[in-house]
Amino acid sequence: MPKRLTKTQPLTYPFGGNRVTIPLISLDETESFYLDISSGQFNLTRKKYQNRFRNVVLVRLEINGCPHRNPDGATIGPNHIHIYREGFGDRWAFQVPNDDFMYIDPPRRIFADFLTYCNITETPEFIGELFP
Repeated sequence: MPKRLTKTQPLTYPFGGNRVTIPLISLDETESFYLDISSGQFNLTRKKYQNRFRNVVLVRLEINGCPHRNPDGATIGPNHIHIYREGFGDRWAFQVPNDDFMYIDPPRRIFADFLTYCNITETPEFIGELFP
């Protein structure tokens, strides 16, 4: 479902373990969503981008995070994506799909790819430099 920003004022990009939540709305204005962006506190290259519907995580992309162990015991590396799965929520992770995310660097590119993947039609505006 295509989504757009509900507010257009510039935001401060989260650094040093901080997080920002950006409200979204469907284009027909019937459903509300959220875009969460967080960064690692000690590993500054660690990023987490998440698209939620209420408290349900629909998609979460983790870059330079901890490896993830799936319910079947398989371990997925530090760059992975969680996609909502009925009965499991966001507990399953997958390798980042190369068709949708061609590059992990530069960070600006992976963020733009995440917005496209989640069908978010506008890019939030951030104060200052978005990615150091």
